[in-house]
Amino acid sequence: MIPPSSTIGIVGGGQLGRMLSIAAAYLGYRCHIYAPDEAPPAGDVAAKVTRGAYDDLDALGAFAKSVDVATFEFENVDAGALAYLGEHVRLAPGPEALATAQERVREKRFVRDLGGRTAPFRSVESLADLERAAAEVGRPGILKTARFGYDGKGQVRIGEGSNLAEAWADVGEQPCIYEGFVDFAAEFSILIARGMDGQSLVYPVPRNEHRDGILARSTVPAGDPISLQAEDAADLARAVADRLDYVGLLTLEFFAGAEGPVFNEMAPRVHNSGHWTIEGARTSQFENHIRAICGLPLGDTSLSATDVEMRNLLGAEVEDWPSILTDPSAHLHVYGKGEIRPGRKMGHVTRLRY
Repeated sequence: MIPPSSTIGIVGGGQLGRMLSIAAAYLGYRCHIYAPDEAPPAGDVAAKVTRGAYDDLDALGAFAKSVDVATFEFENVDAGALAYLGEHVRLAPGPEALATAQERVREKRFVRDLGGRTAPFRSVESLADLERAAAEVGRPGILKTARFGYDGKGQVRIGEGSNLAEAWADVGEQPCIYEGFVDFAAEFSILIARGMDGQSLVYPVPRNEHRDGILARSTVPAGDPISLQAEDAADLARAVADRLDYVGLLTLEFFAGAEGPVFNEMAPRVHNSGHWTIEGARTSQFENHIRAICGLPLGDTSLSATDVEMRNLLGAEVEDWPSILTDPSAHLHVYGKGEIRPGRKMGHVTRLRY
């Protein structure tokens, strides 16, 4: 058990690191942020910030000596570098979870081997592979880079008339996965917190709505047909967490398909679709992640309100903060990012109904 007053190292300095640091402070911990950015949002609320490249092993080694346990809030980091960090300080979750989640073909095969249902997919490493995949899986489909893509980045939709050579060039002619489209009624996610003792708790399931590949809104309870598929999806999440011997907060995203839940992807970290838990659950995803990696008992994940809605504030939407603050049901979170860009997550607002 890592006691309060200890220092938690967080690799990554974005809004997730910011909210993890706030949750840690409530429990009496200090946070030390490691990120390459000059002024990361998490640095505003952390005890210390070290600026360094994610693949700088010397800097990571020095960082390890300054903390009592380490975690990460950003998965586009080389798994080998985090494995090196884990050799010098306790790292939770472990590097296997990161390596599995950040390589899409491996991730899909891993989940399928556990009995999960996925979209039809093929590994693509050349234009010839893409042509074969499109013929076997069919069109429409989507071509995604195998690594380092999020919020709709690194993806090209393939329609009946799409030029495959142009699509291959658009993704940089790098290893990819080609996925067939899934006929689905809704999207949802499973957020599961798992402790060092192997005990786990699943949060109430949010219905997720995306805009241009970016999460725009999450609502709880999710309603039908998600409620009819949530337990099967939660069982798969438990199997994934157990197989990885996962410690911390893990997120799996799903489609509510005609024959049951269809796994989309997982994130080995706290997740945007769980931001509602700060006010909407008795213990937030951020606090439970801190509890888990420090060996503390997990907190109650049940709802603290009848209905909860979380909306992302994307780009200039954050400038609506004055009017949001006039709404007594609204809980505003602004991330402290300097530059407003279209589609950039600048904050979120949660509304509760009792």
